[in-house]
Amino acid sequence: MDMTLEVIPLPVSDIDRARDFYRDKVGFHVDIDQEVMPGMRIVQLTPPGSGCSIALGETLWESTPGQTPAPGTYQGLQLCVADIRKAHAELVERGLDVSEPVQYAESDGATFMYFTDPDGNGWAVQEYRKRATEPLHRVLGGPAGTADDL
Repeated sequence: MDMTLEVIPLPVSDIDRARDFYRDKVGFHVDIDQEVMPGMRIVQLTPPGSGCSIALGETLWESTPGQTPAPGTYQGLQLCVADIRKAHAELVERGLDVSEPVQYAESDGATFMYFTDPDGNGWAVQEYRKRATEPLHRVLGGPAGTADDL
């Protein structure tokens, strides 16, 4: 059975402010911004090249089990890029307050930079140079589609 992770609800205090931040500062595409049922507005945004989106909504949490997370409590969300220096320059040009890239080891996948959204939700951006020639969606699109293919 195949499963895909496609949407992550993100707790924010102001949907419009968060939508503008992710669209304008981070470069996500706004896929949906509408009232999907009476009283439930959803904003769904997708990073360029990603198969997974974030969803913002004030009443979004009413349909999920468990406690409603407080805005700014998500940490460790991660984006991957093939060239972190290029990504850093673009994000800074967009006005994002992002850390300088830090290389923790020589191996591919060991360089990161970090930012937070206006509520304090924390993101890491990881450089994975292999993705320039082997995008994840292509690697997993083959017949096996297993972690062994990575």
